[in-house]
Amino acid sequence: METPGLVVQGEAASFSTALRSLLNNPQYSDVCFVVGQERQEVFAHRCLLACRCNFFRGLLGPKLGPGMPSPVVLSTVPAEAFLAVLEFLYTNSVRLHRHSLCLEFVVKVMDVEMVCEALQVAVTFGLGALQERCVAFIEAHSREALRTRGFLELSAPALLPLLRSDRLCVDEAELVLAARSWARVGAAVLERPVAEVAAPVVRELRLALLAPAELSALEEQNQREPLIPVRTRGMPRARVGGRGCPTDSAVTGLPLQVEQIVEAWKCHALRRGDATRGAPCRRRRGTLPREHHGFLDLPLK
Repeated sequence: METPGLVVQGEAASFSTALRSLLNNPQYSDVCFVVGQERQEVFAHRCLLACRCNFFRGLLGPKLGPGMPSPVVLSTVPAEAFLAVLEFLYTNSVRLHRHSLCLEFVVKVMDVEMVCEALQVAVTFGLGALQERCVAFIEAHSREALRTRGFLELSAPALLPLLRSDRLCVDEAELVLAARSWARVGAAVLERPVAEVAAPVVRELRLALLAPAELSALEEQNQREPLIPVRTRGMPRARVGGRGCPTDSAVTGLPLQVEQIVEAWKCHALRRGDATRGAPCRRRRGTLPREHHGFLDLPLK
């Protein structure tokens, strides 16, 4: 039997210190990230990131050609949180501070100002447990969280789990306003129309919860600044509380968000919710009571 070779263990602290010296060091780096709304440059090493993290392995892919590739833009990831991730990947440890990604630490220091940033990082890096904690915190502090800069800078994939929650402590009218503010910021940053930026998330707004006067106001505002596309031609009108409302449901084949206001008006006109559509007629924890809410849970006939 072959005698096992002698294993020599080096000093872990000096090894960690040496690797930490490479963190965000342009020397010998072969990838550059542009991180956060401030577009901070962060330098790293592809082989180290790829062998330590599946996210980076998929993001960076095989190296193509000589020289430094184009920067990788991660505009929705806070720079401090991104650097904390890199520190852990490089050294297998991280200096804990307010923006670090250790779940236990984040839970201890979670507050309204940082929760949306933490949610964005959790979604970006696939940290499911952290995402659940962040969503639960926002559900309990919805109105305050929706007013933070972090909320306005969320990506669409990070905003979706919030809009799908039944436990948000906020009324739907406020949620519509928050979604519009979010889309405006995204449109300015991405230089794209508001409705285009909002398209992935507006289908999660529950417009049937709004009263007729609120729906009319939303339609009028949509004409000035489109947020939710509305089909206005070829639709017969019915009367609800003295207001016109489209009742023709034969807009088949159109994206859900195009039909949203039409379907909301339909609930008012027929005084029935649509059980088959589920969430659009379901009240959230913070939904303020309105006269028509009593019939929303009844099936549409």
